Amino acid sequence: MSDNQKSASSCCCSSAGDEIGTSAIVPTSRNLLELGSQNEATCPVMPGMPVNKTSAEAAGLFRDYRGRRYWFCCKGCGPRFDRDPDKYTSAA
Repeated sequence: MSDNQKSASSCCCSSAGDEIGTSAIVPTSRNLLELGSQNEATCPVMPGMPVNKTSAEAAGLFRDYRGRRYWFCCKGCGPRFDRDPDKYTSAA
């Protein structure tokens, strides 16, 4: 198993065929140079999971809460965030 597969499989909702869930976290040739830049965030629901902001926004994997935007690593993190946003924003 590659390191990218390990990262994706540790996500709260990943599955092998879930391209939306992995597109925001797995580097591609297009977004590889953006990692470590202002275009990278960390998922507040899955701490330590890197998120490419552009990919996450294109997939709808973000929420605005109290004047700040939060990006998610997969489609399962948005609903978890919605249930208790203060829990996840206090750690962010």
